[in-house]
Amino acid sequence: MSYDISLTDPVTGKALVVEHHHHIRGGTYALGGDDRLSLNITYNYGTIFYPAFQEFASPKVGEVGGIRILYGKTGAESIPILKSVIAKLGDDVDPDYWKPTEGNAKAALHGLLAFAQMRPDGVWQGD
Repeated sequence: MSYDISLTDPVTGKALVVEHHHHIRGGTYALGGDDRLSLNITYNYGTIFYPAFQEFASPKVGEVGGIRILYGKTGAESIPILKSVIAKLGDDVDPDYWKPTEGNAKAALHGLLAFAQMRPDGVWQGD
């Protein structure tokens, strides 16, 4: 199981594309790179994302937390959130992508931050 997160066109809802292929990789990826601003992130990182994003959670009853806090926000709105969460996480990257370490989760967030910086006008959608 995983989060499939995309920065999308606010009108069509389709994943935005960039002119040149990027090599930002998640749980699944396209060999040779991809032009879509989409990232697959394992649910294994959920135990890290929930507390890390907690300060940005809305007090509304039933609202989602964790990385889903980004959903519906623009790339521009997400940049300070992503930077803050990235700054909190450790650097313990494990070569096993699936291992839920702060460093592995942080690496995925760096990918989302890069997308947001490329297209701050996009809107995050996922699941």
